[in-house]
Amino acid sequence: MSANDTLLQKTTEESLPEDLFAAIEKLKREREAVILAHYYQDADIQDLADTIGDSLVLARAAQKSSAKVIVFCGVHFMAETAKILSPDKKVILPDVNAGCSLAQGCPKEEFVKFKAEHKGHVVVSYINTTAAIKALSDYVCTSGNAKAVIEAIPKEQPIIFGPDKNLGRYLSEQTGRKMVLWPGTCVVHETFNERRVLELLEQNPGAELIAHPECEEPVLRHAHYIGSTKAMLDYTQKSPVQTFIVATEIGILHQMRKASPSKNFIVAAPATLTEASCGCSTCEYMKLNTLEKLYLCLRDMRPEIELAPELIAAAQKPIKRMVAIG
Repeated sequence: MSANDTLLQKTTEESLPEDLFAAIEKLKREREAVILAHYYQDADIQDLADTIGDSLVLARAAQKSSAKVIVFCGVHFMAETAKILSPDKKVILPDVNAGCSLAQGCPKEEFVKFKAEHKGHVVVSYINTTAAIKALSDYVCTSGNAKAVIEAIPKEQPIIFGPDKNLGRYLSEQTGRKMVLWPGTCVVHETFNERRVLELLEQNPGAELIAHPECEEPVLRHAHYIGSTKAMLDYTQKSPVQTFIVATEIGILHQMRKASPSKNFIVAAPATLTEASCGCSTCEYMKLNTLEKLYLCLRDMRPEIELAPELIAAAQKPIKRMVAIG
C-alpha cells in the first residue's frame, strides 16, 4: 500500500467531509490554489478543475496562473513539466504514484547509452517523459505539434525520437523522415486492435473511427481522423458525423459528450479480456487520482514535486525550442 493510500485509509477511518466538492473548493480558496486536470481524469475531477486540457496546455496554464499553488490532476511527468515551467510555484499532485508507461519505460541510464550509440543525432522527446529525459533532449514535442517540430529540423540532421515508437512511426510516415525510435509504447493505446475497430465500424454504419497517433498502425490505417486528444475533441464538435468510435483513453469521452450531447461516442477498446492485455481503455495511472486524494492533497499540501535547479534549467531548454517553433 502506498503512502497516499495509507493516509487515505487513516483519514477515511476518521471520516472525510460529507461534501467533498464543497470541501475542495473551500481549501482551494484558502490555499490560493488552482486545480488543473487532464482529459483522462475521472469526470468528477474534470468538473472541479479550473482548467482541463492536455499536458502542455495544462503546463502553460500553470505558468500563466497567478495562483501560489498548482494542484496537478494528471500523472507525474505532467506535474514535473509544470514545475519546470513554473519553478517558483508549489506543484502538488493527488497521488505521487500516478506514473506513465512511456515515461517509466525510458529510464535515464538506458537512454544515455542509447544516445551514445547514435552519435550525431538530435533527440526529440515526446512530452511523456521524465524531467531527466527532457534534460537529455534537444527538443520536446507533444502529439499536437510533433510534426511541426520534426519538420523544423534540417533534413540532413539524423534524429532520435522517443519514447513512443508508434507515434514515431506515424511521424516518419507523415514527414518522410527516417528516425531512430526508442522502443516504448503506451499501455492504453496498445489495447486497441484492428479486429475490434472493424467490428465496431461494421456494427455502426456511418460511424467514424478517430484515433490517437500512439495507437498501433493496424488501427490507424482504418481511422477517419488521427490527432491529439484535444484535436480529436475539436474534430467531433466540427464534424457533421453523429457517431464516433474513439481510440484513446476513455476520460476524453466526458468532454466529448458535454460538447456534443446529441452525438454518440463508442469506446474502441476490446470487448473481452482475451482480445488484448487490457479489457478497457482506462489508464490506471490517471485513475489513481480521486476526489478523496485531491482533498487530502489540498489539506496537507503534499505530495509535492521538487526538482533540482540544474535539472529544471536543463529541461527548460528543449521545451523552449519547441515553443519557439510554435
